[in-house]
Amino acid sequence: MNFSKDKFVFTGSTGRFGRKFREKYNLTNFFYPSKKQLNIRDYHSINKFLKKVKPKVVIHAAAISRPMNAHETKPQESIKTNIIGTCNLVIACKEMGIKIIYFSTNYVYPIGKKSHKETDPVLPINAYAFSKLGGECAVQMYNNSLILRIFMTEKPFLYPKAYIDVMSNYLYQDEVINIFPKIINLKGIINIGGKIQSIYQLAKKTNSKVKKIYAKTILKEKYFKYQIINTAKLKKILKSKKL
Repeated sequence: MNFSKDKFVFTGSTGRFGRKFREKYNLTNFFYPSKKQLNIRDYHSINKFLKKVKPKVVIHAAAISRPMNAHETKPQESIKTNIIGTCNLVIACKEMGIKIIYFSTNYVYPIGKKSHKETDPVLPINAYAFSKLGGECAVQMYNNSLILRIFMTEKPFLYPKAYIDVMSNYLYQDEVINIFPKIINLKGIINIGGKIQSIYQLAKKTNSKVKKIYAKTILKEKYFKYQIINTAKLKKILKSKKL
């Protein structure tokens, strides 16, 4: 598969990550349909657009994410978009032999274990994560697919305060975008994350004014020190690309 020649369709290009992705890969072989052109809730809309473009790959980033409480207060919208919308896309891709790369989340893993591998059991931590896992179920039924469980945040760090006592391995959006050409030919599931550090250490790199706060004091019995995914598989892949 050729990143600069084969046709790609990217869903969700108006989202926060999608806009940055489009800025980086504003190539003639990449198609960024609007919701009017390709509505993942409407199978016929998907089918019509994909038959017209005939892509090799669909990168599926379209989803309802924020606000997080929307998945609790209006679960029907989350189900229609994140689960049924993904199912519609998988069916269309299967019928046309198109590969699908699906954006999932690290939140499908349970809280408490220090590090989660791709083969570990999942237990979504909130309704948003359940909606993404619902999409994953459809994608995993199609062999020509790649699921990315991404631990990602926006750059610069958005919040005025960050936990000094919670260890994580977030990647900034631009770092995730740079990885893409190296993984498009893969299938299965890959954890996408970065260096293990406190959230405060990560935040300080892009927001010099960020203040320290202590999760143990604020969250009390809900406090957990580690929020980490195992990225050994990703590191091995990236290392092999350098050889």
